[in-house]
Amino acid sequence: AVFDTAFHQTMPEKAYLYGLPYEYYEKYAVRRYGFHGTSHDFVSNRVAEIMGRKREDLKIIVCHLGNGASVSAVKNGKCVDTSMGLTPLEGLIMGTRSGDLDPAIIEYLCNHENLTVSEMLNILNKKSGVLGMSGGISSDFRDIKAAMDDGNEVAKQTLEAYAYRVAKYIGSYVAAMNGVDAITFTAGVGENAAWLRPMICQYLGYLGVKLDEAASEKAVGEEMIISTADSKVKLCVVPTNEELAIARETLD
Repeated sequence: AVFDTAFHQTMPEKAYLYGLPYEYYEKYAVRRYGFHGTSHDFVSNRVAEIMGRKREDLKIIVCHLGNGASVSAVKNGKCVDTSMGLTPLEGLIMGTRSGDLDPAIIEYLCNHENLTVSEMLNILNKKSGVLGMSGGISSDFRDIKAAMDDGNEVAKQTLEAYAYRVAKYIGSYVAAMNGVDAITFTAGVGENAAWLRPMICQYLGYLGVKLDEAASEKAVGEEMIISTADSKVKLCVVPTNEELAIARETLD
């Protein structure tokens, strides 16, 4: 067995503890675990290889953007923070998952809609995210992009909110590592939705990030550097290979 949480076990207490009574951590191990670990491990390692440097010398942010999505901060070869929590529900807006929200919303909607907590969690996991935000268009980003191109304002707001949330997490992880050398896009949406990358990178100018839009357009499902030569931070697209990461881990 290879655990999807294993790569994130290097997170320090300040990153994985919740603002809850400490007894819940002691009794039930309620803490942030993170997921997509095999992907974040594989991709951060591959980025270092592409840059011709050791992962131990770099600060890398990996954006695993698929139907499930998470961001990780990999400093000197170790994960120091990641966006998913006790479960994969925390963090980014996803295909059908809500990501971060005010916990009081759960009680508020349970009372108004006469729902149980379990029913509400089912909504947060399976009926929310871009599917819910777009008014039910789809959990597939291609469909929402097509609707946006057809002038659907709700679809446009949904994708803008998604890109904004990714950019905010990138910014917070730059702070967590006190800098960044490379930002990488991976997984189904990260690897293939070239149109999404400018929507995210527009918020990153303060880092000296410069996206080469022509290179980004070509980088669909292909390994490629998509930043300009004078960009202070390397931008990359690296297709993830969780199966290979699992095989290597098993061999080790």
